[in-house]
Amino acid sequence: MTTEASTSVDITTGITLTDVAAAKVAALLAQEGRDDLYLRVAVQPGGCSGLRYQLYFDDRNQEGDIARSFGAVKVVVDKMSDPYLMGASIDFVDTIEKQGFTIDNPNAGGSCACGDSFS
Repeated sequence: MTTEASTSVDITTGITLTDVAAAKVAALLAQEGRDDLYLRVAVQPGGCSGLRYQLYFDDRNQEGDIARSFGAVKVVVDKMSDPYLMGASIDFVDTIEKQGFTIDNPNAGGSCACGDSFS
């Protein structure tokens, strides 16, 4: 795979997106009427446990980005976040108790009660 930037070749990220999550992302992109956006997954300092996940749509392709396609959905991870996300799986749940994207990350040593951050 190659990135939109002509200067580098993509390395496949170790993150996975379930079929349910990929379908939800594709539906959200269709609502936006855009097919030029990526789902960017990042790890940033913050939260009660030290690190916080960020998932958002992005149209920028930064140097060193690592990408993987899941059907029509392209997931992009920056090179600093990728080691924290190796083997992680993103799913989407829609139940009475919870609705939204979830991340099952084998690298997380612990997480906070709100589920928004990890260590």
